[in-house]
Amino acid sequence: MQAMQRISSQQPHALHDTIATRRLEAAASAALAPHALMQRAGAAVARLALALAPHARCLWIACGSGNNGGDGLEAAALLQAAGHPVCVGLLADPQQLPADAAAAWQRARNAGVRFIDTAPLLGPQDLCIDALLGLGLRAQPRAQTPDQRCVQWLAQMHASAATLLSVDLPSGLLADTGGWAPGFEDSPRGAGARHTLSLLTLHPGLFTAHGRDAAGTVWFDPLGVDASGEPAAALLNGMPAAAARLHAGHKGSYGDVAVIGGEGLAARGMGMTGAALLAALAALHGGAGRVLLALLDDGATTALASSPELMLRRLEAIDLAQASVVCGCGGGAAVAAALPRVLTQAHRLVLDADALNAIAADAALQNLLTARAQRSACTTVITPHPLEAARLLASTAAAVQADRLGAANALARRFGCTVVLKGSGSIVAAPGQTPRINSTGNARLATAGTGDVLAGLIGARLAAAPAGTDQALHAAASACWRHGALADAWPAGQALTASALARTLQP
Repeated sequence: MQAMQRISSQQPHALHDTIATRRLEAAASAALAPHALMQRAGAAVARLALALAPHARCLWIACGSGNNGGDGLEAAALLQAAGHPVCVGLLADPQQLPADAAAAWQRARNAGVRFIDTAPLLGPQDLCIDALLGLGLRAQPRAQTPDQRCVQWLAQMHASAATLLSVDLPSGLLADTGGWAPGFEDSPRGAGARHTLSLLTLHPGLFTAHGRDAAGTVWFDPLGVDASGEPAAALLNGMPAAAARLHAGHKGSYGDVAVIGGEGLAARGMGMTGAALLAALAALHGGAGRVLLALLDDGATTALASSPELMLRRLEAIDLAQASVVCGCGGGAAVAAALPRVLTQAHRLVLDADALNAIAADAALQNLLTARAQRSACTTVITPHPLEAARLLASTAAAVQADRLGAANALARRFGCTVVLKGSGSIVAAPGQTPRINSTGNARLATAGTGDVLAGLIGARLAAAPAGTDQALHAAASACWRHGALADAWPAGQALTASALARTLQP
């Protein structure tokens, strides 16, 4: 039987949506003795609770009216029987509980668990367990507002200095999307350490959108059940190291990257050459054999003393079919004129920032992007943030954030390309492929230019990869993972700037 494990950035995991999890739960319950699956869940919760707070003076378990509450009641019975100080708040009338949860309530009662109606006073050594809602919530507005005691208990849990352990999901979080269910958007997101124990399967919503902040440290226990079937996504963890470079290699062995962007100051009074320079630096330090930089500034920049390895070019002097092209970083309004040539001639292409905005505003450019999918020699990666994704989908940023997996998959289908939807838990999707959710990165990346660095690194990985959609997915995924991993390992107290990040990259 597979043991409980802490989810880290070093191992890949399958992620299952609510429908698949419910199907698996029903099959496992039918194959096991009555109540056995819930008893396994309760035992897992109890084990982790004692590991997190072995010296707790109080273990407060808030239980809802469904099977999530039943898991909490099972844990309460075990903890009480082992002599630990347990108290339980139960939202439901015990007579209205589902069969498994009702049996768990009876066991808790027989064990002598103390049931209370108000939250106890908790200190930093104590533990509160959120077993209120679990998988039962949906994104659609509900007929009534959430139970006020539920909302109150959640607020008290989050305001407490005690460690918080959520069973399956933080209450109010949607398992499939990482968004908040209606009525829970403004819930406080508290003071103590946070942990989530995902049972049976891991859920996509724990790792993207609001999920990473809400869940804290994620633990997983499959409860002795082998999760089969097609996952909704995969957690992008533990990317393999790049292949060793041969002594007999040369700069041509690792490909050319051509960066096209950086509108000049003269055009509109908003110089953005720095964005293109950052992408070029990332490609250079990310392992490209040569990096060509075509700034859209009418030749105003003639020297780059700080980075003499970068080779300045005019756009018309670049053989786009031979390079991995990164287009759009800081391109401003000037990039639109370059896009028809780039979209038709580049074989390997990364589109970022203003290139995506220009395409979203021009149906002819959208047609050129879509047509690339029909040419076997062409590989395309687009790297939108939520607002850019919304423009490409004729939607809103809020709608994209409400279903990030759905938005990334829609973009991949619409344009026949690999998509990196940036944000907390970046999504990497491609047509016909299981999407990946990146597990690395943190809020230190929320600074100007880090997206340009990611685009340049993808360009370098794409330059060294064989052509094809699968290779584009791998190049994008590995770059995304590495980009975030560097931020996770960044020294405390040292500013993370995009230029420093670019110079820290390795092939």
